[in-house]
Amino acid sequence: MNLLRLWAVVRKEFIHVMRDPRALWIGIAIPVILLMLFGYALTLDVDDVPFIVWDQSGTPESRDYISHFSASPYFQLIGTTDNYREIERAIDSRCAYIALVIPSNFARNILGGKKVEVQLIADGSDANTANIVIGYAEGITWTYSQEIILQQIRQLGGRKIEMPMDVRPRVWFNTEMESRHFIVPGLIAVIMMIIAALLTSLTVAREWETGTMEQVISTPLKAVELVLGKLVPYFLIGMFDLLLSVLMGKYLFGVPLRGNVALLFIMSSAFLIGALSLGILISIAAKTQLLASQLAFLVTFLPAFLLSGFMFDIANMPLVLQLITYLVPARYYVTLLRGLYLKGVGIEVLAIEGIFLVAFALLVLFVALIRFKKKME
Repeated sequence: MNLLRLWAVVRKEFIHVMRDPRALWIGIAIPVILLMLFGYALTLDVDDVPFIVWDQSGTPESRDYISHFSASPYFQLIGTTDNYREIERAIDSRCAYIALVIPSNFARNILGGKKVEVQLIADGSDANTANIVIGYAEGITWTYSQEIILQQIRQLGGRKIEMPMDVRPRVWFNTEMESRHFIVPGLIAVIMMIIAALLTSLTVAREWETGTMEQVISTPLKAVELVLGKLVPYFLIGMFDLLLSVLMGKYLFGVPLRGNVALLFIMSSAFLIGALSLGILISIAAKTQLLASQLAFLVTFLPAFLLSGFMFDIANMPLVLQLITYLVPARYYVTLLRGLYLKGVGIEVLAIEGIFLVAFALLVLFVALIRFKKKME
């Protein structure tokens, strides 16, 4: 490999990127926009759920029960009603997400030590949110029931009764349980995968489309010099995107970075080389920029978004999909980023992920070089 020829290709590609506003837009602006858009809009937290109450009891006991919901950060009381029609209207119009129907015998049964059936009506159009909200409501009801039982036992026995078990949960790594801390590292992996492959997928295809590839092939350039020369500018852009993403995650979204920063950039460079090489490989196969960009989006976005563990837990997927995820490099990068960001672990824990990322980079780069060499011949 001749370094002078390699530098000539790098310089040519740099000039081309600087003169092409579309490439700069894709390379720098889109990752920032995607990170801000997803970082602010995509959240799994469920807070301030609006709810409506039909209190048929109208007693201090029922109001005390309702106050447990109102005092919770998860619920927000928006009003009361006295019929099911208004409940249906409130849920249909999404003014309320749940409705609490307290029966008329609520206080009588509570004071008499009998069981009370309180109806909870939830909007099931979003099953995941409905499950979370019902869980919150059941937790509040359980706490209220516990208080009632203890109060009644004290009144009967005249002494304080302690519950036999007391669960004291302690959350590690994400003590605030902010979904943003979980999402942003995974989001960096998805964005890096898509943008890197998309950038390089246009390079060779552009040469074929504009007819300059024949001129390039007629020069003494070797396949390795041309491929590496095209990779270097986009690698630097990708690392700049990574730096921007890390800074935005830290200072804009407040996501803690507890691990080794140098290790983060070293492992990210391996993932980036693999993604860029994948784009080159797509670009070699496709003769037009449109087809190359569509293929790059299809090959990178869907696996990285759906099968990397970024949004959906891999352990809950069918066995076939779980096996397929082992072929998705973003899976290892997402695990590595979350380990570095939230757990602050080092290479001793993340060595397997690092080996897979390096293997992915070397394999795809090797295949791209072989394919391009055959194309030149």
